[in-house]
Amino acid sequence: MIRTIQADDITNLVEKLCIEANCNLTEDIFICLNNCRSKEKSSLGKEILGTLIENAEIAKSETSPICQDTGMAVVFVTIGQDVHIEGQLLEKAVNEGVRRGYEKGYLRKSVVKDPLDRVNTKDNTPAVIHYDIVEGNTFNIVVAPKGFGSENMSQLRMLKPSQGIEGVKDFVLNTISEAGANPCPPIIVGIGIGGTMEKSAYLSKKALLRPVSEHNENSMLAQLEAELLESINSLGIGPAGFGGTTTALSVNILTYPTHIAGLPVSVNIGCHATRHAEGNL
Repeated sequence: MIRTIQADDITNLVEKLCIEANCNLTEDIFICLNNCRSKEKSSLGKEILGTLIENAEIAKSETSPICQDTGMAVVFVTIGQDVHIEGQLLEKAVNEGVRRGYEKGYLRKSVVKDPLDRVNTKDNTPAVIHYDIVEGNTFNIVVAPKGFGSENMSQLRMLKPSQGIEGVKDFVLNTISEAGANPCPPIIVGIGIGGTMEKSAYLSKKALLRPVSEHNENSMLAQLEAELLESINSLGIGPAGFGGTTTALSVNILTYPTHIAGLPVSVNIGCHATRHAEGNL
């Protein structure tokens, strides 16, 4: 059954989600930070985790940004093939929502129009928008503002198939080790394996959206996530890079079929906040 959605409703939803994502730490991450604080072996690390928790509480109560870097808006749109958008183009509706959200929420505007001439667009548009067409007439949006302290530490590697799972582990651990304190640990590690170069990068970004309290549905991948999380936390980077046993909160892996000659692997690092907010129409 065809369902019509007004573009203005999409704009209003995106506006709301931009502010919510930047000011409200998701419940799963908040709980995880508290749990990690109780287990952290470093006294300084425990203190830093306490500060991060207090910062999140203040940000929520005052509707102020969790971090001064309010990121580039990454938007995941899941739209049923039986949905009709009325009013204006979907892309324009999303970007108008970002524009209003960053203006009304007093969020820092960090996007430049061209990557080389570096002139600020002054409204944090355009967003990076990913579309997923599904059956039915559902409409779902996730707004995930991505700060570049963590984004700059992300990496992609085209491994040889012969390097296998050990090659994947080595690449992930080297990436986190090189990142050190830069992505504001404790981090969430999104890993995309398979597909093509750009597909693996997309998977790694999308993997960051999975709640840290959930395990991978694939038992082999769940085991790999657990092994990597233990290894990462053994690096000793710790909260804010000052040492400790809590370097990462979660490792989330997504995979996709790939070519017989390839093993693309991407690591997208999310900071301790890994901000995102979700809504439906």
